[in-house]
Amino acid sequence: MKERQPIAEAYSAFTRIARISTVGAIAACIAGNMSSLAVAQQAGSNSGADVPAFAAGMIDHMQAMRRFKDPDQSVQQAPPIIPRFEIDNNPVGAIATFQPGGATFPANNPFFQNLGTNGRTCFTCHQPQTGWTVSAAGVAARFAGSNGTDPIFRLVDGATCPTANVSTLQAKRQAYTLLIEKGLIRIGLPMPSGVQFAVTSVDDPYSCNTNPVTGLTSPTTGIVSVYRRPLPSTNLGFLSTIMFDGREPSLTNQAMDATLGHAQANAAPTAAQLAEIVAFESGIYTAQEIDRVAGVLHRDGALGGPVTLSLQSFFIGVNDPFGNNPTGLPFTSNIFDIYRPWLSAHGHDEHDVERRLSIARGEEVFNTTNINITGVAGINDALGVASFSGSCGTCHDTPNVGDHSVKAPLDIGIADAGAKRPPVLDTSGLPVFTLTCTQGKLAGQVFKVTDPGRALISGQCADIGKIKGPILRGLASRAPYFHNGSAASLLEAVNFYDQRFGIGFTDQQKTDLVNFLNTL
Repeated sequence: MKERQPIAEAYSAFTRIARISTVGAIAACIAGNMSSLAVAQQAGSNSGADVPAFAAGMIDHMQAMRRFKDPDQSVQQAPPIIPRFEIDNNPVGAIATFQPGGATFPANNPFFQNLGTNGRTCFTCHQPQTGWTVSAAGVAARFAGSNGTDPIFRLVDGATCPTANVSTLQAKRQAYTLLIEKGLIRIGLPMPSGVQFAVTSVDDPYSCNTNPVTGLTSPTTGIVSVYRRPLPSTNLGFLSTIMFDGREPSLTNQAMDATLGHAQANAAPTAAQLAEIVAFESGIYTAQEIDRVAGVLHRDGALGGPVTLSLQSFFIGVNDPFGNNPTGLPFTSNIFDIYRPWLSAHGHDEHDVERRLSIARGEEVFNTTNINITGVAGINDALGVASFSGSCGTCHDTPNVGDHSVKAPLDIGIADAGAKRPPVLDTSGLPVFTLTCTQGKLAGQVFKVTDPGRALISGQCADIGKIKGPILRGLASRAPYFHNGSAASLLEAVNFYDQRFGIGFTDQQKTDLVNFLNTL
């Protein structure tokens, strides 16, 4: 691979096409007198945020991609109001968003404002009808409705690579294929310093990782492009870590980096703007409200919907499966108790009753199914045991929410691209990285993955392929599933777990579990 030009030269060339700093640092940065790290540090100082190691390189890269010009200049439009309680239809019924603090007027909130240079806002990728993220179906509809001019279709990260051809409608459709078909955004992350592995080869259908302008400059330097689903910007009070790889130390950092990166802003948001963004997204709760057969999900004793969710208590370690609950209470695998009253469902409509019973049985399947947990990096290796009996709640342990109650990046095999590649998952179209460990306890081991995961942040071989699990509420609106969109449906996700852990679900159990997950 060719070496990238020195950073000073890169900045010198970059002055003609972009500005990548906060107010007061723009001129110095453009002149090459201020490093990207200094820019990020000043942005952090202005916002009160700490600057993580990856941020300067990531923002640097996304700003530099402004050399590849977007042909479209459209700006994201926002609705006049986000009401206190909003219901939106989805494939299995309706999802709802609840704001305990009252309605939000987007014209007055920077979450909905154009703070960047490419027409995007936070709202571009985080909308209520798709659970405050995107769905592949929703993106496809936006492409068709706008002929690919919607602000989500920007070269910096919406395309498979910023170098992609977007000169015609057909070319655009190809350039944005991963976004349209799987809801994936390109994440360009710098190789961390002191990395314990080398990227010894990349099979990249888009040549983004192998082009030194957009990707790697050596096996241990440059930018690695991976493709991930945007996480929901709702129910954030239940988070134990931020982003799939846990790279952001706070929601403030995440908002700042997203504005400088995804929106390619000339300046970081002000501290006041960041505080308003975080306050808005921290004050919304989203969950399925209506099942098209079972009806309203908080009827006859059930506790579905976002209003009840907003009352759910949470603290870090609230149900730690490994015994570190600060209250001293023991772990319970009975994670959900939303639909227990429906185990004795009755009514006048047999279809309504059967769906309720199925949902309640699915909750029981989630809570009580024994799973032989083996080969999970982050659990088995950490405990020093080859296998042990667990449940869905061993990983999805937060009560009535279903994410991790502690920081727990795990590798369950979703990113595997070698001999252990899960056959039920569709990872076609994703680059495949061959990573060779050069240091540490795993020196000499070779991994083939579609995403190095947490290792791109920590630099540790032990973190290759590790990704956190997302919050499970609002699943029905945001297909496809897993961080790489490899499961087109919840049934495919269930089939993956069934195969991966040899669970042996019956067809009825799969149906019940999917019906339950669709009501979250």
